[in-house]
Amino acid sequence: MRIISGTYRGRVLKSPADLKTRPTSDRLRETLFNVLSPRIDETARFLDLCAGTGAVGIEALSRGGAFTTFVDKSRRSCALIEENLDALGIPENQTELMQLDAENFVGREHNQTWDIAYFDPPYDADYSLVLHEFGYSNKLLAESGVLVAEHHSKKTIPDAIGDLRRWRILKQGDATLSFYERG
Repeated sequence: MRIISGTYRGRVLKSPADLKTRPTSDRLRETLFNVLSPRIDETARFLDLCAGTGAVGIEALSRGGAFTTFVDKSRRSCALIEENLDALGIPENQTELMQLDAENFVGREHNQTWDIAYFDPPYDADYSLVLHEFGYSNKLLAESGVLVAEHHSKKTIPDAIGDLRRWRILKQGDATLSFYERG
Protein backbone atom coordinates (compact mmCIF):
# COMPACT_ATOMS: atom_id res chain seq x y z
CA MET A 1 0.00 0.00 0.00
CA ARG A 2 1.38 3.38 -1.00
CA ILE A 3 0.50 7.06 -0.89
CA ILE A 4 -0.78 8.04 -4.32
CA SER A 5 -0.22 11.79 -4.56
CA GLY A 6 1.09 14.87 -2.80
CA THR A 7 3.86 15.42 -0.27
CA TYR A 8 4.24 11.74 0.65
CA ARG A 9 3.62 10.38 -2.85
CA GLY A 10 5.08 6.94 -3.50
CA ARG A 11 5.85 6.27 0.16
CA VAL A 12 4.89 2.77 1.27
CA LEU A 13 2.73 2.25 4.34
CA LYS A 14 2.90 -0.71 6.68
CA SER A 15 -0.07 -3.05 6.41
CA PRO A 16 -1.49 -5.33 9.09
CA ALA A 17 -0.11 -8.86 9.24
CA ASP A 18 -3.56 -10.40 9.71
CA LEU A 19 -6.56 -10.31 7.41
CA LYS A 20 -8.90 -8.72 9.96
CA THR A 21 -8.35 -5.29 8.41
CA ARG A 22 -9.50 -4.64 4.86
CA PRO A 23 -7.41 -1.71 3.64
CA THR A 24 -8.97 0.54 1.01
CA SER A 25 -7.21 -0.33 -2.24
CA ASP A 26 -4.88 2.16 -3.94
CA ARG A 27 -7.25 2.29 -6.90
CA LEU A 28 -10.31 3.05 -4.77
CA ARG A 29 -8.39 5.70 -2.79
CA GLU A 30 -7.38 7.34 -6.05
CA THR A 31 -11.02 7.39 -7.19
CA LEU A 32 -12.10 8.80 -3.81
CA PHE A 33 -9.54 11.61 -3.90
CA ASN A 34 -10.31 12.47 -7.52
CA VAL A 35 -13.78 13.43 -6.25
CA LEU A 36 -12.61 15.04 -3.00
CA SER A 37 -9.58 16.98 -4.31
CA PRO A 38 -11.48 20.30 -4.80
CA ARG A 39 -12.43 20.18 -1.10
CA ILE A 40 -8.92 19.57 0.25
CA ASP A 41 -6.91 22.66 1.01
CA GLU A 42 -4.67 24.02 3.77
CA THR A 43 -7.70 24.46 6.08
CA ALA A 44 -9.42 21.10 5.48
CA ARG A 45 -10.07 18.93 8.54
CA PHE A 46 -10.41 15.22 7.72
CA LEU A 47 -11.94 12.45 9.87
CA ASP A 48 -10.79 8.89 9.13
CA LEU A 49 -13.36 6.81 11.00
CA CYS A 50 -12.51 3.08 11.30
CA ALA A 51 -9.07 4.12 10.06
CA GLY A 52 -7.34 0.70 9.90
CA THR A 53 -3.89 1.54 8.54
CA GLY A 54 -4.56 5.28 8.32
CA ALA A 55 -3.98 5.27 4.57
CA VAL A 56 -7.03 7.39 3.70
CA GLY A 57 -6.35 10.04 6.34
CA ILE A 58 -2.65 10.12 5.48
CA GLU A 59 -3.56 10.56 1.80
CA ALA A 60 -5.65 13.61 2.80
CA LEU A 61 -2.66 15.11 4.62
CA SER A 62 -0.36 14.30 1.72
CA ARG A 63 -2.68 16.18 -0.64
CA GLY A 64 -2.56 19.35 1.47
CA GLY A 65 -5.17 18.83 4.18
CA ALA A 66 -4.56 20.70 7.43
CA PHE A 67 -5.47 18.05 9.99
CA THR A 68 -6.64 14.45 10.26
CA THR A 69 -8.36 12.73 13.15
CA PHE A 70 -7.84 8.96 13.02
CA VAL A 71 -10.32 6.79 14.93
CA ASP A 72 -10.16 3.01 15.28
CA LYS A 73 -11.26 0.64 18.03
CA SER A 74 -8.33 -1.74 17.57
CA ARG A 75 -5.20 -1.17 19.62
CA ARG A 76 -3.16 -2.87 16.87
CA SER A 77 -4.59 -0.57 14.20
CA CYS A 78 -3.84 2.50 16.31
CA ALA A 79 -0.25 1.31 16.81
CA LEU A 80 0.05 0.71 13.05
CA ILE A 81 -1.30 4.18 12.26
CA GLU A 82 1.21 5.68 14.70
CA GLU A 83 4.04 3.72 13.02
CA ASN A 84 2.95 4.96 9.58
CA LEU A 85 2.71 8.58 10.76
CA ASP A 86 6.15 8.36 12.38
CA ALA A 87 7.73 6.67 9.35
CA LEU A 88 6.51 9.50 7.11
CA GLY A 89 7.54 12.20 9.57
CA ILE A 90 4.07 13.73 9.71
CA PRO A 91 4.03 16.52 12.34
CA GLU A 92 2.03 15.66 15.46
CA ASN A 93 0.19 18.99 15.30
CA GLN A 94 -1.52 17.76 12.10
CA THR A 95 -2.95 14.58 13.60
CA GLU A 96 -5.03 13.18 16.39
CA LEU A 97 -5.36 9.43 17.06
CA MET A 98 -8.18 8.00 19.15
CA GLN A 99 -8.76 4.38 20.12
CA LEU A 100 -12.57 4.23 20.17
CA ASP A 101 -15.26 2.45 18.23
CA ALA A 102 -17.04 4.62 15.67
CA GLU A 103 -20.37 4.67 17.52
CA ASN A 104 -18.71 5.88 20.73
CA PHE A 105 -16.73 8.55 18.88
CA VAL A 106 -19.68 10.06 16.97
CA GLY A 107 -21.86 10.03 20.09
CA ARG A 108 -19.43 12.24 22.04
CA GLU A 109 -19.34 16.01 22.25
CA HIS A 110 -16.65 17.55 20.04
CA ASN A 111 -15.24 21.07 20.05
CA GLN A 112 -14.63 20.98 16.31
CA THR A 113 -16.24 19.80 13.09
CA TRP A 114 -14.74 18.07 10.07
CA ASP A 115 -14.86 19.14 6.43
CA ILE A 116 -14.60 15.56 5.20
CA ALA A 117 -15.48 12.41 7.12
CA TYR A 118 -14.61 8.99 5.74
CA PHE A 119 -16.45 6.05 7.33
CA ASP A 120 -15.12 2.60 6.39
CA PRO A 121 -16.22 -0.05 8.91
CA PRO A 122 -16.13 -3.80 8.30
CA TYR A 123 -18.63 -4.47 5.53
CA ASP A 124 -20.81 -6.62 7.79
CA ALA A 125 -21.14 -3.83 10.38
CA ASP A 126 -24.38 -2.00 11.13
CA TYR A 127 -23.89 1.45 9.61
CA SER A 128 -27.15 2.92 10.94
CA LEU A 129 -26.05 4.45 14.27
CA VAL A 130 -23.04 6.28 12.83
CA LEU A 131 -24.99 7.49 9.77
CA HIS A 132 -27.81 8.62 12.08
CA GLU A 133 -25.39 10.70 14.18
CA PHE A 134 -24.04 12.43 11.07
CA GLY A 135 -27.51 13.04 9.63
CA TYR A 136 -29.25 14.31 12.74
CA SER A 137 -26.43 16.22 14.40
CA ASN A 138 -24.59 19.38 13.48
CA LYS A 139 -21.68 18.54 15.77
CA LEU A 140 -19.66 16.40 13.34
CA LEU A 141 -19.66 17.88 9.82
CA ALA A 142 -18.82 21.47 8.95
CA GLU A 143 -21.55 23.47 7.21
CA SER A 144 -20.41 22.44 3.72
CA GLY A 145 -18.88 19.16 4.88
CA VAL A 146 -19.13 15.81 3.16
CA LEU A 147 -19.47 12.30 4.57
CA VAL A 148 -18.22 9.37 2.50
CA ALA A 149 -19.24 5.85 3.49
CA GLU A 150 -17.43 2.88 1.97
CA HIS A 151 -19.59 -0.24 1.88
CA HIS A 152 -20.01 -3.52 0.02
CA SER A 153 -21.78 -3.04 -3.31
CA LYS A 154 -24.54 -5.43 -2.22
CA LYS A 155 -25.18 -3.52 1.02
CA THR A 156 -28.03 -1.04 0.89
CA ILE A 157 -27.63 2.20 2.78
CA PRO A 158 -30.16 5.06 2.65
CA ASP A 159 -30.21 7.90 0.13
CA ALA A 160 -31.05 10.35 2.92
CA ILE A 161 -30.32 10.44 6.64
CA GLY A 162 -31.72 13.43 8.51
CA ASP A 163 -30.52 16.48 6.62
CA LEU A 164 -27.83 14.55 4.68
CA ARG A 165 -28.53 13.56 1.08
CA ARG A 166 -26.51 11.14 -1.01
CA TRP A 167 -25.33 12.99 -4.11
CA ARG A 168 -22.99 10.47 -5.66
CA ILE A 169 -22.35 6.73 -5.72
CA LEU A 170 -19.15 5.22 -7.12
CA LYS A 171 -18.75 1.46 -7.49
CA GLN A 172 -15.46 -0.31 -7.98
CA GLY A 173 -15.48 -4.10 -7.76
CA ASP A 174 -17.15 -5.14 -4.50
CA ALA A 175 -16.70 -1.68 -2.97
CA THR A 176 -19.04 1.29 -3.21
CA LEU A 177 -18.46 4.85 -2.07
CA SER A 178 -21.57 6.82 -1.07
CA PHE A 179 -21.08 10.60 -0.85
CA TYR A 180 -23.39 12.63 1.41
CA GLU A 181 -23.79 16.35 2.07
CA ARG A 182 -26.41 18.56 3.67
CA GLY A 183 -29.39 18.92 1.37
